[in-house]
Amino acid sequence: MHIPDRPLEPVELVAHGYLLRPPSPREAEDVLAMAQEAEIRKWNALTTVTDEATALAWCERWSDWNGGTAPQWCVFDAAGGRLLGAISLFDIDTENSAAEIGYRVVPRARRRGVCTAALRAVADWAFGELGLTRLQLLHALENPASCRVAAKAGFLLEGTLRSSYRYGDGELHDEHLHARLVSDRVD
Repeated sequence: MHIPDRPLEPVELVAHGYLLRPPSPREAEDVLAMAQEAEIRKWNALTTVTDEATALAWCERWSDWNGGTAPQWCVFDAAGGRLLGAISLFDIDTENSAAEIGYRVVPRARRRGVCTAALRAVADWAFGELGLTRLQLLHALENPASCRVAAKAGFLLEGTLRSSYRYGDGELHDEHLHARLVSDRVD
């Protein structure tokens, strides 16, 4: 895998009334609450965030996008307020012009279009700023909300990977693979 030749500079994005910006230590308490929420713990990889100190360390690590190698945004209402979710771009492979995306949304922000707006904004940024051709995401079959978000953001279902990932419940799960190409039309 080839990561970008230059460190990526953290940026803020605005998408349909939501502000996406890199984490800040002031969000540590909300990051800890997000990491402890049952659905997020089951389906997302925030396993290193277990207390206030690790939440603060997570915010500090990702505030500069882990040294400019992997973008991570926290999502807020554009007017400010508490953390609504987070979205990240990782496994950036410039040689193959591809990357993966992962996301999570706190319960009070679900079913509001938060994640769909964030996913579209990050995809557009990755295609434009990084010049990527393909973005993909994976989610457990038992996580239909993630499937709906992917579809609404223009990520087509490409197939099912059997027993492909061990999620927070300790079990191997089948996963859907969704992808969006820079050439895909998104309404």
